[in-house]
Amino acid sequence: MGIVPFEEAARLAIERKLDLVQVTEKVMPPVCKIIDYGKYLYSLQKKTKIKKAGQLKTIRLGFNISTHDLEIRAKQTENFLKKGNNVRVEMVLRGREKALVEFARGKIKQFLEILEKKIPIKIERDLKKEARGLTMIIAKA
Repeated sequence: MGIVPFEEAARLAIERKLDLVQVTEKVMPPVCKIIDYGKYLYSLQKKTKIKKAGQLKTIRLGFNISTHDLEIRAKQTENFLKKGNNVRVEMVLRGREKALVEFARGKIKQFLEILEKKIPIKIERDLKKEARGLTMIIAKA
């Protein structure tokens, strides 16, 4: 539209049943837009909600994982949780490992104990047996 006097811009906004919003005041004359302010606020809120939710990161544990490797994975998980992400803990069971589900549950429990020493966590989804193994979702408490 170009440079328009304030009175004319306000009149146009009223005619269109929209709002006159100042975008920046650093330049002379100030830059304004004629928009629906309610829709604008709603879109900003949606963008911030998406950012706050974080992502779902995955940590895979092996069936025969050692204690030291569990500590390393716990450290990685701690970093993910501190950034606000949820973490899916996954243990893939292959072949005969599927018969030893209780042993696998013990490994995941050991992993959670190591992790709880570092950072408080809450369980979003309990440990669940799926076709390929065991999974659970945790978040920062």
